[in-house]
Amino acid sequence: MRTAFDFSPLMRSTIGFDRVSRLLDAAARVDEAAFSYPPYNIEKSGDDRYRITMAVAGFAPEQLEVTVKENVLYITAKGREDKAETQYLHRGIAARAFERRFELADTIKVVNASFENGLLHVDLVREVPEAKKPRQITIETRANPAAPQIEHQAAA
Repeated sequence: MRTAFDFSPLMRSTIGFDRVSRLLDAAARVDEAAFSYPPYNIEKSGDDRYRITMAVAGFAPEQLEVTVKENVLYITAKGREDKAETQYLHRGIAARAFERRFELADTIKVVNASFENGLLHVDLVREVPEAKKPRQITIETRANPAAPQIEHQAAA
């Protein structure tokens, strides 16, 4: 049995984190069976480099599609059509259609996709724009720190 978490107290003091809120809501509604096929790894190969490796045995590269749309990486495959004359005694290699989604941070870019020995590799890199990098802010000081004086004129 799952316990529902209420993240609304966190959202009261944050601005611009609507996407995080949607991610948390989606994580609470996850169907565990959807994450079992096809199996995949997510590797960190450097400070700013990542690789998703997906086992797609039985698929040709032409049957796979890698797409990025609005910070979501979609990896999809069309199901393979069986020949009518094939009779299986045991069928352990799945070739059903699938769609796998990966939410990407704003700074993550897909740089390459390759297929080798039944494995699909998708390489990603974190590219932080100059505007988002930390920068030092100078502190200005007044030349005369004393409070300004108000001069009074005598009433005539």
